[in-house]
Amino acid sequence: MEKKKESVLLFDKHKYRLLIAGLLVTALGFLLMIGGSSDDPAVFSEDIFSFRRITLAPILVLAGYVIQIYAIMKKTSNTAGKQKKNKPLI
Repeated sequence: MEKKKESVLLFDKHKYRLLIAGLLVTALGFLLMIGGSSDDPAVFSEDIFSFRRITLAPILVLAGYVIQIYAIMKKTSNTAGKQKKNKPLI
């Protein structure tokens, strides 16, 4: 008898949700950094030093990266050993 190799997915549904959530948080952080320019190049705009661009946006970008790294490093529940235990030996 030949033993069939079972394919085990690296990511399950929960890991994909975490990856997408991390991607959305990162994208939101980059979107919050946009703006602050002046219409007239001779006039300086203080909008580039707002709390949103200096503090909030980089925190969201880093939080998004942390979520993505956690999702990648998290152990999956669908390993080959668990699948073999649940299958009958017939």
